[in-house]
Amino acid sequence: MRDEKESGTEREEDKASGPAMPSSRGLARLPALIVIALYMFVLAGINVVNVANGLARSPYLVFSAAFFTAALGLLLLFRWAWALALAAALFLSGLFFYRFATQHETGSILQGGLNLVIFLYLVRPEVRASLR
Repeated sequence: MRDEKESGTEREEDKASGPAMPSSRGLARLPALIVIALYMFVLAGINVVNVANGLARSPYLVFSAAFFTAALGLLLLFRWAWALALAAALFLSGLFFYRFATQHETGSILQGGLNLVIFLYLVRPEVRASLR
């Protein structure tokens, strides 16, 4: 009975404190979001290096900015970042599966599968419920 009263007062205090900042409990409950954010950071870095070395054209920097923004937003548990990461995972999955179908590179099917797993993780109700 006492725990119920204490948790009720904590909830009222949380509501009165203003906009909620992401708690460590929210992100700690979903450690895969941290891994997905790191993956997005790595993809952004690889794109920047490829553009700097002349292996990719400069418009690919738009993708790097999107990956970086999605990763940072996921770490802050923003819903718009979830949508951006979801779109990026679906886009990359399709891109790598297309590359496998046309060029028959084995690595492409693995990367496409990884992005498909990320997409399927992001659409889980538990993940969507934890975002703000």
